[in-house]
Amino acid sequence: MPDSSLLVRIGLISDTHNLVRPEVLAWLAGVDAILHAGDICTPDVLDALAQIAPVTAVRGNNDRGAWADALPAATTLTLAGISIHVVHDIADLRGDPPAQRVDVVVTGHSHKPAIVTRDGVLFVNPGSAGPRRFKLPVSAGLLIVEQARVRAELHTLVTS
Repeated sequence: MPDSSLLVRIGLISDTHNLVRPEVLAWLAGVDAILHAGDICTPDVLDALAQIAPVTAVRGNNDRGAWADALPAATTLTLAGISIHVVHDIADLRGDPPAQRVDVVVTGHSHKPAIVTRDGVLFVNPGSAGPRRFKLPVSAGLLIVEQARVRAELHTLVTS
């Protein structure tokens, strides 16, 4: 991982449901790391993402089998000096992120992209990069860390 004083780009993806779109691969090209917030559905998705950057993934409610059993339900990691907690469903978030000095919480499950700051913690749901659900957008996200400051962006991958 690059020095934390440099610009670091962390790709955020969730709810791929066994679909790796060319648009998501293009969006993630050049990132330093990728966080997948679950509902992967097949390890081939993680293999494809790992061709771009190191991947950290958590298990979603649709991830089953020995490969999925090896994934944690949640994980906290530090990238570029930023503490990031990843869990599939926000309802499964345990503890108090501000008290635990977590800077960012990344979730999925709802398929609804969102960026919200609560009690100094950035909550990001990149939405779903997999099959379209209802009229929700097909999307992914990005964390940009520069000089120990983090911001998030969402990107609509498919417009029609």
